[in-house]
Amino acid sequence: MPWLKLKLRTNQDKAQVLADALEEWGAISVTLQDAGDEPVFDTYWEQSPLWSQVQVTGLFPEHTDTDDILSRARECLGLVENPPHEIDLLGDEDWAHSWMAHYKPLQVGKDLWVVPSWCTPPVPDAVNIILDPGLAFGTGDHPTTSLCLEWLAEQTLTNKIILDYGCGSGILSIAALKLGANQAYAVDIDPQSLEVTRRNALHNGIHTGLNVMLPSELPADLQTDIVIANILFGTLIELAPDIKARVRPGGWLVLSGLLGNDQAVEVRPHYEPPFVLNARERQKWVLLAGRKPG
Repeated sequence: MPWLKLKLRTNQDKAQVLADALEEWGAISVTLQDAGDEPVFDTYWEQSPLWSQVQVTGLFPEHTDTDDILSRARECLGLVENPPHEIDLLGDEDWAHSWMAHYKPLQVGKDLWVVPSWCTPPVPDAVNIILDPGLAFGTGDHPTTSLCLEWLAEQTLTNKIILDYGCGSGILSIAALKLGANQAYAVDIDPQSLEVTRRNALHNGIHTGLNVMLPSELPADLQTDIVIANILFGTLIELAPDIKARVRPGGWLVLSGLLGNDQAVEVRPHYEPPFVLNARERQKWVLLAGRKPG
């Protein structure tokens, strides 16, 4: 299967932000490196880059809209024009082994694990989400997703109805159903994400309770017990009126995808009131959660 390799050049202080964003936008692997080095694909970054000028390389599915990615990168970096970049189409070599080795079973909450499909669940009796990383955003290892999964694992979800705004791989909807939710509405603007969500649900033995659809297909009067929106910062602001309206009185709202306290502070006024949101943070990413008065 061919892949697109997108190389972007940026300054040291923007490199980590851009790397996290590329993964959020669908890159199956990302690497930060000096411009002269050959890429070694990785999806974990523990330290800031040492170079003043950094090449950030993302590996995307063949039909990715690179114009859209470049536009997002321009906005992310605060530039007037697209950042310096190169786009290469890779051949049909088996690239899977260049990133599969980095995905291991991951515990994301008490008795909740995300397990790549080629691995054996380390705790068979736990709630195991079987997932193929790289098909759509949401593998459990990114802080925005792991924060959501941990929050879900702490709740009593029996008979609850969940709305998963920006479902990506469907990981949050699948987790909610496996944790006892009655129904989950998995919504995304990307048709490929909807197909991946359906596929991952079948891999996890989920045949009922999952409603996969475009946002325009949601019932007009739908309100749910929990709304989780793990999406881009700007979209959280743009969609705030609809997202708030989808939470029933007494229900919970969870917002993720916020990079740093500055974005969290900017989002809060669009949801408070009626919500009083509490923050959790991991690796500079922030989750906000609060209950709707009822």
